[in-house]
Parts: sequence; structure tokens; C-alpha cells
Amino acid sequence: MSTKQTIAIIGATGNMGSAIAKSLSKTNNRLLLFARHFDKVQALVEEIKKGNASAEAEAVECPTNASWEADIIILALPYADEKEIAAKIKDVANQKILISISNPLNETYSALVTAADTSAGEQLQQLLPNSKVVKAFNTVFAADFANTIIDGKQVDTLIAGNDTQALETVSELARSIDLNPLVAGELPWSRTLENMALLLIQLTMKYNYNWVAGWKVLHN
Repeated sequence: MSTKQTIAIIGATGNMGSAIAKSLSKTNNRLLLFARHFDKVQALVEEIKKGNASAEAEAVECPTNASWEADIIILALPYADEKEIAAKIKDVANQKILISISNPLNETYSALVTAADTSAGEQLQQLLPNSKVVKAFNTVFAADFANTIIDGKQVDTLIAGNDTQALETVSELARSIDLNPLVAGELPWSRTLENMALLLIQLTMKYNYNWVAGWKVLHN
């Protein structure tokens, strides 16, 4: 992105959180990284700076403080943990872009636990009504952030949200880390995107894609 942003990643030491953090550390953005175990966040920051001494990445001990400082908040959390964190950051996330990457999977990754008429993205918007929730990166595996070209094709990340400017900002963020953003539509499209993630997981396990796989829309 040409404009420098402060980005909070909540859940930064998980597979997805750390992959996103490492990828974004190569951009001109400032990163505020939080996870439950502060020592692991510090280790992640050290790893990032070892690979890129000029990276602006900081370990923070409070998700509320990180979100208060941030322009963009990425919840890199399991679906089951989002409600707790949403309550902690609600008052400081007003009018901010909040990226939901979670997929509401059951324990065997065989189905979604949400009803057909809702999604994790829509539920997060209900929890944070004054934030600009954007569904993004949920159809991308963690390994894809370091391998954005698979079989000669750039990995797509599908995006959904209700705020046009927020969608453009998140699209620019995706481009800055070499993913190809495709805006599916408003936030109810999260239902389809979360089902696409479920399908990709099922295909990966069935055909042994080694968790390096992604969606690509082919067109003229």
C-alpha cells in the first residue's frame, strides 16, 4: 500500500496470524502484534526483524491498546474466540476496518457450525456494529502467504464487506502482499466464502495438496 497504515494483528502467533504478520512486515506498514502468550509474540517480532531489520513490528500485551492505535485490525483468531476479543475492543474499534479471517468449522473440519442464513463475518459485524467488517484471507491457507504463486498462477483472495472504501483498502492491502483480491460483494457473501474455505480444506485432505492450495478464478 502506498499509504502507511498501523495494523493490529490479534492472534499473531497462530499459523495464519504469523503468516500474515511475516508477509505484511515486508510492506511499509507498522504492525502491532498481540497473542495470549507474550513471549511467543516477542519471538515472532525477533524472527521478523532478523529477516528484515527495517520492519516496523512491535509486540503488545493488550489487544485493546493495539486496536486503539490501529487503522486496520486483523482478527487472526479461531471463530470460537472472536466474541471474547470483540467485547474487549468494541469501544476502540469504532469506524475502523476490521478483517475477519475465521472459518466457523466443526472439530473434524467436515462442516460449518453456523446456520445457513448467517456467517462468522456477519456475526462479527453484529458484535461490532460501528466497525467496518471485511471478510478476507479466509479462503487462503497460511502457506500461501509465502507462496502466492501456485502452479504459475497468483492466488486469489475473495473479499466481502458492506463499506466500499474499506473493501478498496483491504484490496490494496492484499495486493501489497502479492495476493489477487476479488470483491465478491457485501458481507452476506461471507457465507459463500466460508463454505469455499471448507471445500478447499476437504479437497486438500482428500487429494493431499500439502496445505499449499488456493482458489483461482480463470477468465478471458
